[in-house]
Amino acid sequence: MRDVRVVLIGGTSNTGKSTVAEAVAERLGFEHRSTDGLARHPGRPWRTPEHEVPPHVAEHYGTLTTDELLASVLEHYERLRPRIEELITDRARPGSPGLVLEGSALWPAWVARLTVPRTAAVWLTADDTVVRDRVRAAGRYEEATDAERHLMDRFLARTVRYQARMLDAVEALGLSRIDSGDGRKAAQLADAVLTAATAQARPGR
Repeated sequence: MRDVRVVLIGGTSNTGKSTVAEAVAERLGFEHRSTDGLARHPGRPWRTPEHEVPPHVAEHYGTLTTDELLASVLEHYERLRPRIEELITDRARPGSPGLVLEGSALWPAWVARLTVPRTAAVWLTADDTVVRDRVRAAGRYEEATDAERHLMDRFLARTVRYQARMLDAVEALGLSRIDSGDGRKAAQLADAVLTAATAQARPGR
């Protein structure tokens, strides 16, 4: 691969960003980080064996409309953008440790404007039905109460709306995207990310 020191992997929730980023990072010997680790927006609203849904998260998804949920998360990502750009710039410097950074906060429009050298960007997408099935599997939808299903449905509505908006931006700007819901394994998707990154002269292009 050409002298890329930062690989950005964007996409909506449940498109496999973390899994693919881990595979790419392992292949390159880079660190893997998520934008969620910089500052977290209300997280996924379903229970796990280690995690109960906090009241403020349930209220967030239970009371806001889809448009309000989308606006809220996009505002959060915009506030986070300077910190992300600072991290990318720092890691792109010669001699800095390589980085694979993934997260929904990597919004296409501002990533495309980056002039940071040695940086590549790819967005993962998946059919809405694939995203739905993954969300429902993660939240054990069939076993959930009606109230829990409602929160998952609201999260899913925001997730699908986000992807539609993101796809419009990616296509309008001619950026690199990869379908992660077509049955390929993480290693194969990592190969596709690396191939796209190698071909880019600027992030995403």
